[in-house]
Amino acid sequence: MEVICLEDKAFYQLVKQVVDRIKSESNQKEDEWVDGEEAMRILNIKKSSLQALRDNGKIRFSQPTRKVILYFKPSLYEYLEQNAKEPF
Repeated sequence: MEVICLEDKAFYQLVKQVVDRIKSESNQKEDEWVDGEEAMRILNIKKSSLQALRDNGKIRFSQPTRKVILYFKPSLYEYLEQNAKEPF
C-alpha cells in the first residue's frame, strides 16, 4: 500500500479541480432557486432580515406552496453587488 501526503492547500485545490471537472462533464447546472437557509447563508443575515428584503421587493422570490419560499440566487448576488462599497 502506498501513502500519499498532501498539504491542506494542495488537497483542497485538488478536490476543487475534481468537482469542477465532474460538473463540466455532467453538464449539470447549479440550482438557480435556493431555500431560505441557503439565502440567509449567502447574505449572512437572519430570518427577519430575509423577510424584510422580501417584503420590500429587494430580492426575487417564488412561493410555489404556502409554506415553501424559494429565492432566486442571482438576485441575492445582485443585492450584494448593489450594496457593495468601493474602496477609497
